[in-house]
Amino acid sequence: MPEATTPKKTPNRFLGFDFGEKRIGVATGQRTLGTTQALCVLKAENNQPKWEQVEALIQEWQVEAFVVGLPLNMDGTEQAVTLMAKKFAKRLHGRFGLPCFTHDERLSTAEVREYLFELGGYKKIKDSDFDAFAAELILKSFFESE
Repeated sequence: MPEATTPKKTPNRFLGFDFGEKRIGVATGQRTLGTTQALCVLKAENNQPKWEQVEALIQEWQVEAFVVGLPLNMDGTEQAVTLMAKKFAKRLHGRFGLPCFTHDERLSTAEVREYLFELGGYKKIKDSDFDAFAAELILKSFFESE
């Protein structure tokens, strides 16, 4: 009798990242519930966060996969920061061994402003928190696109 194989588990808990050269927004979410939450903004040096901070977030939120926003031009072509975001995604996967997806983040800045306005106005949000909300919308868009 052949052995039963366990189907590959589909990741459910994610960290989403809005990559930037100086700041990286972070959000978390659950695929099955479709819920997302902006978490924090990590300072980046040489296009990298302090990896121990990322590891702490992975542990705290019991993350199973990552989503990194891809900053593309409006016509879909890549720009210099697109390549940096892809490199960041590869580093995440390489360091932590979890699946890492990239997702088009075009228009996320405009959507964040609209989203924050609905929550009571983006003027109440500190600029430093803006990237975390962008990460949340990237993650939300990723879940909706599946």
